Amino acid sequence: MAILNIDGISLYHNVKGQGTPLVLIHPIVLTSFNFKYQVEELSSFFQVITFDIRGHGKSSVSNELITFPLIVEDIKKLLNHLGLEKAFIGGYSTGGSIVLELLRTSPEKALGGIIIGGYSEVNDLYLKQKISLGIKLAGVGAIPVLAWSMSKTNSDTKEMFKESVKEARKGNAKNIEQYFRYSLNYNCTNQLSQVHHPVLLVYGEKDKPFHHYAKMLNEKLPQNELLFIETVNHRIPTKAAGKLNRVIRDFIEQHT
Repeated sequence: MAILNIDGISLYHNVKGQGTPLVLIHPIVLTSFNFKYQVEELSSFFQVITFDIRGHGKSSVSNELITFPLIVEDIKKLLNHLGLEKAFIGGYSTGGSIVLELLRTSPEKALGGIIIGGYSEVNDLYLKQKISLGIKLAGVGAIPVLAWSMSKTNSDTKEMFKESVKEARKGNAKNIEQYFRYSLNYNCTNQLSQVHHPVLLVYGEKDKPFHHYAKMLNEKLPQNELLFIETVNHRIPTKAAGKLNRVIRDFIEQHT
């Protein structure tokens, strides 16, 4: 188990493979385990780097407020620790917002971005209600409920569900609530024109509530490619892993 100490915080991370580096950022409650299929397949072509955000999984609790800029700083320190100047930065769901934050504020650390079911702001009732519920549940310490729910929808086998729940239950309620709250109020839409890296946008064909976010990013990011994966909703990394891995591989090879 690889641990990086950042100002007293233990940041769990995993590195597999060689070649062009690819960092993957998980969403709230879930952990880096959610990228199991990406690590397994893409590490044959690239250096795949996953980590548990502070207060999640095997990483320790953060005394600092969980914000996207804080997570970006942790990613930069992780890259420096690994001796990497820059990498492709990918993120799933809320992790996609962190990708945008890094591309916008620390472009020198990125080769490009990969956003899987992500958004630059929360502006629809469906997502606002989901995040607000997460805030309430985390606020009363109901991490087992959140862990079970998110692991259930994001797992494709009983074995994956069992491991996902085990890791997600380790999350710290206070940090998870902070992550939820920050994501609810985050908005970088008006700054998207500042992102000049190539960005791959991947959404599920059945993930209708997120299609307007896909359109928004497609219209506002200067250099992007938008793809919809058939027969899948929001849970692309686990429910459409093969297709996702292929488009990620094609994108990275095209831009290196």
